[in-house]
This record gives sequence, C-alpha cells and structure tokens, in this order.
Amino acid sequence: MRQLILSSVTRLDIVVWLLVMTFFCGSSLLFQGNLQLSFMGASGIIMEMMLIGLSIEIIIESIKHIKGIGTVTGFITNGPEALCLVVGLIAGDVLFAASTPLGSNFMNPILLVTATILCKITLETFKTKPLYSIITIISTASLAVSFYLIPESFYTYWLIIAVIVTVPLFFLRPDEGEEESDAMHHEGARRWLIPAILLLLGTGYFLDPVVSFAAEHSKAPKGVIGFLVLASLTSWPEFKSCLALLGRRKPLAAILNITISNITNIWLAAGGIGFYLLIK
Repeated sequence: MRQLILSSVTRLDIVVWLLVMTFFCGSSLLFQGNLQLSFMGASGIIMEMMLIGLSIEIIIESIKHIKGIGTVTGFITNGPEALCLVVGLIAGDVLFAASTPLGSNFMNPILLVTATILCKITLETFKTKPLYSIITIISTASLAVSFYLIPESFYTYWLIIAVIVTVPLFFLRPDEGEEESDAMHHEGARRWLIPAILLLLGTGYFLDPVVSFAAEHSKAPKGVIGFLVLASLTSWPEFKSCLALLGRRKPLAAILNITISNITNIWLAAGGIGFYLLIK
C-alpha cells in the first residue's frame, strides 16, 4: 500500500500542481480576484488530484489481472459523471445534468495523446486498433457536439441515433486478452479496491465544484485557455488511468479506457434526455 501511495505521486503530478497553483493565484492577482480564496480553491484541487491519482493506482493494481481492464476502468472513471447526472436529475436541472458528461468527450482524446507522449509509447498506441479508435472517438465527439446544436424538438432523434451508433461500437470493441497475476502479490491491493472506487467517485464528484470555486474567486479568463484548463482538470481521472495503463505497456487498455468512457458519456446523456422527455 505504501508503495502504491508513493507511485501515485510523480514528478508530473508535482509540476501540474505547481501550474494549478500558479494559474489560479496568478489569475487572482492579475484580474483582482480574492487571493486567499483562490489559494484555498487551488489547494483543494491539488488535494483532489492527489486522491484521484492514488485511487486509480490502487484500482488498476487490484484489477490488472482480469480480462478487459480498459473497459472496466472506462466505466469506473465515469462514476463521477454518473453521480453528477443523478444529482442533476434530483435537482430538476435535467439538461444541465445531461450536458455534464458530454463535455469530457472532447478532452479525453487529447489527454490520451498527451499520455502516450509522456509515456513514450505514441507510435505503438496509434498502431493499436486505429480504425476502431478513430471511428469511436469521432462518432462520440460528433454526438456530443450535435446535442448542443439541435433544438429541443430533435432530442428524440438524437437519443435514437445515439443508441444506434454507440451500442454496436461497445460490443465491437477489441478483445484485450487475459492477464496473468500473482494472487499473493496483489492481495493487499485487492483489499483496498472498494474503498479506492468510493474515493474516486467522491473526489471526482467534488472536483468540478472545487474547480468552479477556484475559477470564480480567481476571476480566471472565460476564453479558450480557461476552458482548456478547467476541462483538463475535470478529466483528470481518465488521464491518470491512461498514464497508469500506458506505464504498464497496455496501449489497447488505455485506448479502451478513453473510447468506453466516451461511449458511456453518451449513454449517461441519453439517459438524462430520456428521463427529461418522459417527465416533460
């Protein structure tokens, strides 16, 4: 367990934490925000990112012997989006709840490419099931974009198309094969699997409100830079999963982590839209 904690914090994490602190506190100074609250918000983001990294390392170490680890992590890292969707449905803000998971479909592929570069495994990853990866990423991103462009009267058609497109993509996903594992070696990590999943869900759910708090009080710019920073931070679970899987030389698992995450995002949004259409 101690080894996992140490491995979950890398030099990249420390650099990103410093950039987070510099971005929000620097923005507060430049745009006359509240420096103290900006520092608190940035510190909260750093704590959340650290806990997310730790929980993902434990989860992947616990399940790396099973078949389909990329698919499993794709579902698990979407837990926070699912929680946001449920909270949105309970609050009655269904459209906002449905749009929450769709935003990740644009940033996930970019973070996958970034992870391959950092792990020096870009060419090998791009040669792994490229046709499936390209079709799935373009399809799910296009569905996400189209949702924001269509009027409400077209929601039913969007829902039908989303199901027709994504269900086959899920069942046609490549087979990852089976991993061998030393049961005794991973026994300690497996004991922490459920707590790690709960920790990931909790930290992932609160990451977006914490980021929004820091952005509000730092008066961070609302343009492209601000969007990229916030979108990257809220997709941190997927990014850490890709880094962990690529670090273990599992490019197909990393690809499936992103593609299944994108497919699941569409399903979550479709569920929210379907609920909205039933109760309106």
